Amino acid sequence: METREYDVVVIGGGPVGENAAQYAVEGVEVDGRAMTAAIVEHELLGGECSYWACMPSKALLRPVAVAATTADLPGVSTAHVAAKALLERRDDWVSHYDDSGQVSWAEGAGLAVVRGSGRLAGERTVAVATPSGDEVLLTARQAVVIATGSEPVVPEMYADALPWGSRDATGVVEVPDRLVIVGGGVVACEAAVWMSALGSSVTLLARSRLLGRSEPFAGEAVLEGLRERGVTVHIGCEVTGVHRVDPAATGIGKVHGGAVTVSTTRGEIEADELLLAIGRSPRLESLGLETVGLTPDDVTEGRLPEWLSAVGDASGGPPLTHWGKHQARVAGARIAARATGEVAWEPDREAPVPQVVFSEPEVASVGLTEAEARSAGHDVVVSRVPTSAAAGTGLLRDHVAGQSQIVVDAQTRLLLGATFVGPEVAELVHAATVAIVGGVPVHVLRHAVASYPTASELWLRMLEDLPREFRRP
Repeated sequence: METREYDVVVIGGGPVGENAAQYAVEGVEVDGRAMTAAIVEHELLGGECSYWACMPSKALLRPVAVAATTADLPGVSTAHVAAKALLERRDDWVSHYDDSGQVSWAEGAGLAVVRGSGRLAGERTVAVATPSGDEVLLTARQAVVIATGSEPVVPEMYADALPWGSRDATGVVEVPDRLVIVGGGVVACEAAVWMSALGSSVTLLARSRLLGRSEPFAGEAVLEGLRERGVTVHIGCEVTGVHRVDPAATGIGKVHGGAVTVSTTRGEIEADELLLAIGRSPRLESLGLETVGLTPDDVTEGRLPEWLSAVGDASGGPPLTHWGKHQARVAGARIAARATGEVAWEPDREAPVPQVVFSEPEVASVGLTEAEARSAGHDVVVSRVPTSAAAGTGLLRDHVAGQSQIVVDAQTRLLLGATFVGPEVAELVHAATVAIVGGVPVHVLRHAVASYPTASELWLRMLEDLPREFRRP
């Protein structure tokens, strides 16, 4: 068996794994030589985000959003979605599912790419089953990083019907005439937008309110937006059975067989395809954890030896690329510091996790919701205003849907959370993230002058809505 030695071995070549490898070895020397790292990947280097999640979904959604804006903006011709061109744009953004550009970047950064499925084979040891059928043994002088991502949850009731997962939705090749989406989270709400724009008659089934982890007013706005698009949405609907005629593994994005019958507490629904979007779970099976005395629970609960780290979806945290990349940068810095006998600098407070849902309207949030803040014991003051309250936002289109809110600790006057709902609010949330990370009290935030007329003026509207005593220390 061939054996290779590196300082760091990363199992999983998505953006999280790439970040971990880069930050662990970039510019770092040990014993007079440059640190080395290998990334093990059995599919496309660049991972889920680059080919089947963040990038293709946003490539599909942006033209749809632009077309919707022209329909509500006098002075411009109303645009329409050209399905063929939209899918071609998606294909361009995923590099036509060719990772050669990603490989060039990795090799240019001094990272070795090892093709195959990696699993632990002992302390600081990774065995890789290569596409040729051989096995290569990689040993790590310093650390091994698990960055294997996650996979869709598919309960037994659905398995035989071969439902679409998120990869099929973003990689759509055959647009089904009738599509049933099961789920009320980010994937479900975003996919409903682009699939309806592509011509599907979409029915969305959710057990509870949409975007259940967000502020209730955010889910309500998205619900209204989907219904205005012609999407049929059933809230409080349970699926009790699924039957498919002649299910067939036809490939990603193609209709997987004959007609689907979905039995629900609201009756039976007939469709040409079923998209299951009810969550994801860390991909930790067949990883060889038992060879080092560990279980998947040890990974997701952080009970790992010093030489082993887990980052991204595999760690059990929020399944968001930017959060995983943050974890990877922290883990990489720790590995580099430990190798050189130093201590990595880290902030003294836990980083808040921002999220954007590119629905219609958009939802952007960070930190605690009002309910979460109260449950955590905070005495809070809430300011909520129409998103159209800022002139810059109101100018984006004639009818601006949504509200925006900040949650403030009444004692410390620090921002605990923020939620923005409306057109292009994704660009507003980072200011809230910075304010939370930096511990900036609201009386200081009032003196961060927003340009006029821009959407950032919304901050002033929310701060002005707070009690007068919040204007001073």
